[in-house]
Amino acid sequence: MPVITDENPEQVALLQWGLIPGWVKEAESALSIKKYGLNARCETIFEKPMFRHSIRSKRCLVLVSGFFEWRHYNSERYPYYIRLKDNEPFALAGIWDVWHNHKNKQDVSSFSIITTTANPLMAKIHNTEMRMPVILKRQDEKTWLDRSLTEPEIESYLTPYDQGEIEAYPIDRGVAKVGFNTNDPAILDKKEYPELPSL
Repeated sequence: MPVITDENPEQVALLQWGLIPGWVKEAESALSIKKYGLNARCETIFEKPMFRHSIRSKRCLVLVSGFFEWRHYNSERYPYYIRLKDNEPFALAGIWDVWHNHKNKQDVSSFSIITTTANPLMAKIHNTEMRMPVILKRQDEKTWLDRSLTEPEIESYLTPYDQGEIEAYPIDRGVAKVGFNTNDPAILDKKEYPELPSL
């Protein structure tokens, strides 16, 4: 995914989603730990060994035009697409690290997306865990990469985004099927589900 790191804030890099901390030694451990590094909860990010180094010194911007979440209703799951109302790209708050694979002598750069409590709109969609990614205001993106930020200053950004600035709508459930072409723009078309109450 496209990411801008605090190490090189003028350049977009492609990093793997699923943080592998730099201190991991074995390749087998890296593969198993990666699946736990997709998201980092803001409430515990300063304490968990997996994240506590990166949140203090390796922050990044995860560049997106929107993201997907699942809404549960009557034992069924419905995918939603969430974006800003102005339909402009935006940045999610992330952390990153570099892990050295001693087997093949290659470095792997990876990242996690930081999550926070859901705003009221997102709580209706992500209605099991009630979480959402930390969306950064455009004027805060550059500051987020500042390595001199203190812990309280970092924490001040880890808040739910204003629900009045975002919009969400259901899309085709096929997005979760193996082999579904996620590069097809039609994936973002609104899908009507008569049984599903509006938000």
